[in-house]
Amino acid sequence: MDRRTLFALLLTAIVIVVTPMLFPAPKQPRRPARDTTRAPRDSVASVPTTEKVPQASVSVAKLAAPNARTTAAETTVVRTNRAVYYLTSPGGTPSNITLPEYHSLRPDAPRSTPVSLIDGRDRLFHLRVVTEHDTIALDTVVFKAAPQRREGSAIIQSLSSVSNATPITLTYRFPVDSFVAHLDGTIGAGTATARQLLVMLPSRIHSEEANTLDDTRHLAIGFKSGAAEVTSVTFRQMDAQAARLDTGAIRWVSERNKYFVVAMVPEGRDSTFRSLLIHGAPRTGSEATMVQAVAALPITAGHFAMKVYAGPQSWDHLRKAAPDLENVNPYGGWLHAVVQPFATIVMRLLLWIRHTLNVSYGWVLVIFGVLVRLLLWPLNQNAMRSSMKLQRIQPQLAEVQKKYARDPEKQRDAMLKLYQEHGMSPFTPVLGCLPMLLPMPILFALYFVFQNTIELRGVSFLWMPDLSLRDPLFITPLFMGISMFVLSWIGMRGMPPSPQSKMMSYVMPVMFTALFWNFASGLNLYYAVQNVAALPQQWLLARERTSKAVSGTGTARERG
Repeated sequence: MDRRTLFALLLTAIVIVVTPMLFPAPKQPRRPARDTTRAPRDSVASVPTTEKVPQASVSVAKLAAPNARTTAAETTVVRTNRAVYYLTSPGGTPSNITLPEYHSLRPDAPRSTPVSLIDGRDRLFHLRVVTEHDTIALDTVVFKAAPQRREGSAIIQSLSSVSNATPITLTYRFPVDSFVAHLDGTIGAGTATARQLLVMLPSRIHSEEANTLDDTRHLAIGFKSGAAEVTSVTFRQMDAQAARLDTGAIRWVSERNKYFVVAMVPEGRDSTFRSLLIHGAPRTGSEATMVQAVAALPITAGHFAMKVYAGPQSWDHLRKAAPDLENVNPYGGWLHAVVQPFATIVMRLLLWIRHTLNVSYGWVLVIFGVLVRLLLWPLNQNAMRSSMKLQRIQPQLAEVQKKYARDPEKQRDAMLKLYQEHGMSPFTPVLGCLPMLLPMPILFALYFVFQNTIELRGVSFLWMPDLSLRDPLFITPLFMGISMFVLSWIGMRGMPPSPQSKMMSYVMPVMFTALFWNFASGLNLYYAVQNVAALPQQWLLARERTSKAVSGTGTARERG
């Protein structure tokens, strides 16, 4: 194993070790307690807005969801191919959504149990109508559901208020093959008193993962403002008394955990949220499990419309739902601008292989690993042959260095002349490392892809029950380490004896096995396949190197 290979392996190890340290969930300094009923007003004064935001739209003191009416609630069930919505008569909003395509991974739940986004104590969203003189909490308004009807490929469900002086109608349109629901609301037909709709996101999304603590750490509020990048505010950033107010043209707001997301997207020409207020909630432990988030949407002529996405963080579905919604979960933390492009390319390639070949994601990873090696084959070939050329002139380089040890300028000129005589340059050793470093951005991106990719959640392959989790039998990290050792052993054939290289050929596989021990089994599978796919090229080059070494020895004997 030459120095460039060792250098590449060491850099890869640094990436793997340092990545979890560089990207912990961000922490925000604890803010001093203050009067929460006045904080938003001060914030509004300090932040330029496109229009005046009514106090009702940003008053933290009024964010808590009102108690439901004591009358028995009626539930209207709407079933599509993707989701099941449960609309309740108080409020007219979904008390829960289940996703039949995705099953709970909680240890206490049967594997056939569909994922629920709400735990039964909250709602998918709460609505409040701000009028000139009052604020109507729709949770206190009883709605009566009209018979469902079908329009083309969508189910229509209307609900009308029966217990409020101001008539309110909510009309949902559910495309049968989508995770999106369209909501149109009418407040007091013809009235102009309704000014804003306050949309309150759920206090949290219910966890259906085997590791609920890890799921909790991914809880975050996201939003997209104008042409700016997606902003993500994690729950742990918001202390109990912390409040954050963002104003301007907000194109969508969202709440997510590790794999699922609820997003609200205003519909209509130039329709956007005008403000988003996020307020921390008391913690019951070290992790923040709840926040209060409310977005203000203008009501025009007693009408509002928005799109509700409630489903998986699937790249295909998010991209179709709203612009930049596929970036609702930014990769890479402060290196997002560098990591995100690679992660996007990797995801597109994985999805393309999956849809084109119609194979499981386990085989997708195998094929992807082989393809990467095949694409890098010519570059690796040139790098290895440059390495062999460099090894052949090493004795001459050492002689030049010794001869002109006291004259650096003559030494540099002599070495440059020697490089030119053999069709090389002083940059050949550095350029030879580049092919070995090219897979590193892909490995770096895959580290984040495996953390949050819904396509790999619960996907089994061979003996592995879930490619997004560690191998319960630890076969893949062991196989990865063994394949790495074999690759190093073959690479040392025909090379001059080097105690350092021999030691590293044993140390590096052991170190990588330890590093990958608890990583996602899919990541181990990909890296092991990369090693196996590189074996033929390594063997051919080692054979070529050995034959040239033998011929060189024979020539030297003849001259002797």
